[in-house]
Amino acid sequence: MHEMVKGGNVGLAALSEDAGAVVVSLAWSSAGGDGDADVSVLLLDADGKVRGDGDFYFYNNPAAPDGSVQLLGKTPTESGSEDRISLDLTAVPPEVSRIVLAASRYAGARFGDLDDLCLTLADRVGDALLRFAIEDAGAISAVIFGELYRRDGGWKFRAVGQGYDSGLAGLATDFGIDVDDEDETVDGEEPAAALEAAPDAPEAALGAAAEPPKTLTPPAAQPTAPAKRRPRTARKKVTLPAVTRKSLAENDSWRMARLFPVGTLKSDHERETRATSVLLSVMAQVPEFGRRLTAGFGAPAGRMETYTEVALPHGGESPKRPDGLIRVERAGKLWTALVETKTNGNPLKAAQVQDYVDIAGRRAYEAVITLSNDVALDGSPLVDVKMDGRRKHKVALWHLSWAEVTHQAQMLIRHEGVGNAAHAWLLQELLYYLQHENSGCHGFQNMGPAWVPVRRGIDEETLCEGDPRAVDVVANWERLIRQVCLRLGGELGQKVLPVQRVKRGTDPAERRAALADRLCREGRLQAELRIEDSPGVLGLTADLRTSKLRTSLEIPAPAAGSPLTWAKRLVRQLPEAPADLHVETLVDGRGGGPRGTLERLRPEPADLLPKDGATITGFRLSLFKGMGSTRGTAETGFIRSVDEAVDRFHDTVVTALRRARP
Repeated sequence: MHEMVKGGNVGLAALSEDAGAVVVSLAWSSAGGDGDADVSVLLLDADGKVRGDGDFYFYNNPAAPDGSVQLLGKTPTESGSEDRISLDLTAVPPEVSRIVLAASRYAGARFGDLDDLCLTLADRVGDALLRFAIEDAGAISAVIFGELYRRDGGWKFRAVGQGYDSGLAGLATDFGIDVDDEDETVDGEEPAAALEAAPDAPEAALGAAAEPPKTLTPPAAQPTAPAKRRPRTARKKVTLPAVTRKSLAENDSWRMARLFPVGTLKSDHERETRATSVLLSVMAQVPEFGRRLTAGFGAPAGRMETYTEVALPHGGESPKRPDGLIRVERAGKLWTALVETKTNGNPLKAAQVQDYVDIAGRRAYEAVITLSNDVALDGSPLVDVKMDGRRKHKVALWHLSWAEVTHQAQMLIRHEGVGNAAHAWLLQELLYYLQHENSGCHGFQNMGPAWVPVRRGIDEETLCEGDPRAVDVVANWERLIRQVCLRLGGELGQKVLPVQRVKRGTDPAERRAALADRLCREGRLQAELRIEDSPGVLGLTADLRTSKLRTSLEIPAPAAGSPLTWAKRLVRQLPEAPADLHVETLVDGRGGGPRGTLERLRPEPADLLPKDGATITGFRLSLFKGMGSTRGTAETGFIRSVDEAVDRFHDTVVTALRRARP
């Protein structure tokens, strides 16, 4: 990998033979766990200005219609998080000469508060080509990491590292964007928003303003669109309406007809073939969705066709039949990926995936995509596959979990929207299928064979440090937390990421081994979740000795007012919170202060004040719940109990505090 220094430049052709599609990752870490930033991209002409406001891509405008730019969103890493951008350089309009890659912070935050700022650029198979680290960010709220520019018929990268005190708005203005920083509220009267409120009645929820017949009218016959408003760097506030429509059914036993029937599936083979066909068909028919799932895998923006049960020769053996095949065509060139699917918690088979990688290499296909309930972790591959380095053509091996597929569908139809009502209905039918109890597509759903013996060993105090079974439990706990983040983020339409408080470059295996030893000593699994616009980091602790789950949130003391005013205001902000919510006063940055349940504190908020007049630095809010005993997703399962604990705390505590914030 080529290490860049500030001001340096390098041609992409010198780093890779296939750099027509690249993924740029902007990464950082935060010692406090709550640091965050957002990426943005600007397309500039020869004069160094945008051609129009549409050349500005950020959180309120995440994708280019031609597929040349797509913000892929944040993904957790072993030491923090990274925001990724997919760039199809072959689709960039010829009049664009430069692509600026930037990031910004908000609410007064500065990049100097973050650690390990760096940009990484990878080719279509995921191999990192270059890296640029910024060591001296300082008190800036926006920074240009680098830029791609045309030179002699190719693309080069320049490491910039330029900061802005004026934030994203100031950066955009410098390149010719006229921004409007007022808050924007979307009242949710569009079909995508209505679909969430009435998921069982898509044809009614689309509403009279977006009837399917109108969506079939050719674009030329559509009425002239109103003038586009200026880009707003303030975040969109999406409020989904509570749409209620009376059912036309005579009684509750009537079931609505579904495009993808799921109730009669009986075998794992049926589930796999049906799930593969349903997903691939929707990907081909809804361009925004198909592009969303494949852009990060190096696929170009183009016409997509999908196939199932394709027979492919494999040496002298009988033909192999991967579950699916994706083909994307752009400018006469084809990008092809084989798909291997597993449902209902069935594991991927290394030999099977190896066969498909070998076939892809011989046929010059670009990728193999595995799709299962499992969640991939850095440093812990799901299957052990060997790549033949003698072949000139490289094959990329990528993994998707069903939870990620569901998350992307939710984000599109419930929060970001699609441009066609029929496409929104298709995505809603896909969501119904994926979330049906009989589909087998519920994501990670089993804590593994080590779960029961580890819990027994902790209960009997016979589990010793260095036990590999504890490492397996820690890895599966990480998978569960990542899935919780995907599910909650899809429902809220907000970024939800696990927090990692370690330095970048920490070895994943060593980190998990240390956490496993801690589990053996203390009997607890711990995690933290950062939810966008929340007043703090949500903590989650699974105490295997007491079989209790604890969800908690620490909020700092206000800058103004008296301690008694703080206590009264806090209790007043939680009118609908559970009576068993525990409130603890933090004294001098730690615990040890007065505590009690909300039921007891409501009539006497002054009980939260330390008797000795010690300095109050904040409050910790906690809910406790019994922990499921089995390892799966049954009513008594551990995974379900974690989901329920997080949902209850967020809905009754975090939402109330967020609503009460000025």
